Amino acid sequence: MKRALVSVSDKKNLVPFVSKLVEHGFEIISTGGTKHVLEEAGINTISVETVTGFPEILDGRVKTLNPFIHGGLLGRRDLPEHVETMQKLHINPIDLVCVNLYPFKETIEKPDVDLETAIENIDIGGPSMLRSAAKNFHDVTVVVDAADYDLVIKELDEQGATSIKTRAKLSAKVFRHTAAYDALIADYLSKQAEVEAPEKLTLTYELEDTMRYGENSHQKAWFYRDALPKEYSITNAKQLHGKQLSYNNIKDADAAIRIAREFSEPTVVALKHMNPCGIGRAEQIEQAWDRAYEADSISIFGGVIVLNRKVDLKTAEKMHKLFLEIIIAPAFDDQAYTILAKKKNLRLLTLDFAKKDEPTKKEVVSVMGGLLVQEQDVLQEDPNNWTVVTKKAPTESQLQTLLFAWKTVKHTKSNAIVIANQKRTLGIGAGQPNRIDSTKIAVKHALDSIKDDAVLASDAFFPMDDCVQYAAEHGIKAIVQPGGSIRDKDSIAMADKYGIAMVTTGIRHFRH
Repeated sequence: MKRALVSVSDKKNLVPFVSKLVEHGFEIISTGGTKHVLEEAGINTISVETVTGFPEILDGRVKTLNPFIHGGLLGRRDLPEHVETMQKLHINPIDLVCVNLYPFKETIEKPDVDLETAIENIDIGGPSMLRSAAKNFHDVTVVVDAADYDLVIKELDEQGATSIKTRAKLSAKVFRHTAAYDALIADYLSKQAEVEAPEKLTLTYELEDTMRYGENSHQKAWFYRDALPKEYSITNAKQLHGKQLSYNNIKDADAAIRIAREFSEPTVVALKHMNPCGIGRAEQIEQAWDRAYEADSISIFGGVIVLNRKVDLKTAEKMHKLFLEIIIAPAFDDQAYTILAKKKNLRLLTLDFAKKDEPTKKEVVSVMGGLLVQEQDVLQEDPNNWTVVTKKAPTESQLQTLLFAWKTVKHTKSNAIVIANQKRTLGIGAGQPNRIDSTKIAVKHALDSIKDDAVLASDAFFPMDDCVQYAAEHGIKAIVQPGGSIRDKDSIAMADKYGIAMVTTGIRHFRH
């Protein structure tokens, strides 16, 4: 008689699956809670203790780690010496294994979990059985995912056994599953032990979606989510309306919510191709929208919009007039949603902004042949710690405007220059190979709006005094920059020449 070993934590659809195995002549070996559920359903089972001749010990930590189990899984039916050894030692073959693991992930996701509880939810016997069965997939069918129950039963119904192709796929799935399981454990225990730079980086992600295409239409792409994603993340945003997010949509949306995380007052962020094209803030979200739109009414076309307050009808009516790719907000009131949803392709997403200040994870960027890993740039800076380097000091109002520009420039591709007033960004120069070109672009966008309250932020130091001179000649009154150039004195002297107030932060914010 064929034998199946069944031991699962997730018992969804278990009874119908095992009932079909019994119909196909399988004898069922089981343990603990799984055995109890099956017998309550009227399915006869054999206990693991009966097979091993050895009781469960150490509070269940050891029950299946036994030659009568693993010999039955690993013994090759095509090798006479294996068959002879199994017969000599009275080890019966096990033909199918259905196992899923202790809920380690669900355990560590609980906010109050302690180390002892986490450790007790590290499965040892389960992965061992899965790996043994998966290694011997030529002879053994291994099922780790309830989603595969129907496939196994379908093949049993149609051909009396699973195909070698199916067993090979199920085997590979097992090793992906146990690798991901071990990666979570390794990551958790490394954090507990305060290991900052492990000699092996073990990451695990879960397939969220298959993209229509990647960055360009000829590229295939897939979207994977962190196994333990942060709540304030694009993976946890809820899509209410619109077509599937594209590869570029997801990258832009991620960049936009990173910027929105900087602001607590009602703020609207408009983003295009990974760079902000306008940021507006006000006492009401509608006015913040007006200011973000005014910042660059051309580039906002086809952009991604993030609002950190609920979208009301008046704001929705204004946004509805434009072609926009995505709108992300904490919520949409009913009337706002109704009008925006008239555009069938417009993606409307909600996100929990109350979680924006939760601890951040390290970010990973791929390069050919490797990965770069770094902490996210979430440094919160206090203008009181900045250094006034010019004869003229900024006013308190200018200092707060400089902070607004500084928060924006840190999310703009370097070389980055941002011109702003208290209400909104006025001009943004991004991604140029030299800083003077970024300055000229920012000034060009801002030119008609530069008044006495306009300030400029530079993400890194000025290598020469030309940027300061150009800004001064076009009406800029205050500048914030990191400092640290060997020619700082030239830039400071130029600022003094034009009566500009300049502060240095000692911190740069490159964004590549």
